[in-house]
Amino acid sequence: MKILVAGGAGYIGSTLVPNLIEHGYDVEVIDLFWFGNFLPKDVKVIHKELFECTPKDLEPYEQVIFLAGLSNDPMAEFSPAKNFIDNAALPSYLCYTAKVAGVKRFIYASSCSVYGYTVDKLYDEDSPTVSSYPYGISKLQGERGVLQLQDDAFSVIAIRQGTVSGYSPRMRFDLIVNTMFKAALLDKKITVNNPSIWRPILDIRDSAMGFLRAIQANYSISGVFNVSSGNFTVGQVGDLVKSEVEKRTGEKVKLELLNIKDFRNYKVSIEKARTLLGFQPMHSIMDIIDDLYDHKNHFDDFDKDEYYNIRVFKKLEAAKAGK
Repeated sequence: MKILVAGGAGYIGSTLVPNLIEHGYDVEVIDLFWFGNFLPKDVKVIHKELFECTPKDLEPYEQVIFLAGLSNDPMAEFSPAKNFIDNAALPSYLCYTAKVAGVKRFIYASSCSVYGYTVDKLYDEDSPTVSSYPYGISKLQGERGVLQLQDDAFSVIAIRQGTVSGYSPRMRFDLIVNTMFKAALLDKKITVNNPSIWRPILDIRDSAMGFLRAIQANYSISGVFNVSSGNFTVGQVGDLVKSEVEKRTGEKVKLELLNIKDFRNYKVSIEKARTLLGFQPMHSIMDIIDDLYDHKNHFDDFDKDEYYNIRVFKKLEAAKAGK
């Protein structure tokens, strides 16, 4: 099967693409390579703006995975206009183009951020989506744009991911577990902004497995699916990172607990993905930390701009404004 991964050179794509190749899929990537190219050398990559893709461009593919767009709240808040274009309009356009081209399935990388702020409830895919911030709103609009194109001949799946963390060849240190790991390793102190807030955490390897299960699902299956490795409070994440880093380094790590208000608080059920996609998470937060630790020598400078999406994005926007 030939698969296109749109935006496949980023943090998730750099783990997902090699995984798909290992499973025997013929994979190609279209990307603007904002963060470089860390994909295997034999992967065909096309440097192209996705809005310029035509049905003819997509005809060779049986399935399309959409990983493109702005990837977090800081980027969305820095440029709300581009956020709504790239997270809402772009997936809708590419999904429409894929359908016209005869692609059989379109898979959209969504986010559990669409749930916004919830209180003491485990949310499934039918629960209210009440995010009032640009990133969560745009991801929900992206979902709705692609899902309305689904029919008996065209499957559409939206994967609502928990907060992805873990090692990737295209590394990030602006994600909760990765950020705490860096702080524990370098500063011997973890700052927890609000220990009571809930997050679904997703090991990047489980993220790749979620997309694989979506690819392999019967073409009669469409819809929205929550995917996470587990639900944790931010305080619990801090404790687990502290414990695991202390065990691996033999050095004490301090915790600083604050009470900063957060606009995201949710925990999710993944039963639908288990039942219909066969998704089964295989990794824990301890596994994430161990994988990061095992790759720590890959990072010569944990503070490089390339590891922080908002820094790269601001540079790109400034360069465009200066033209």
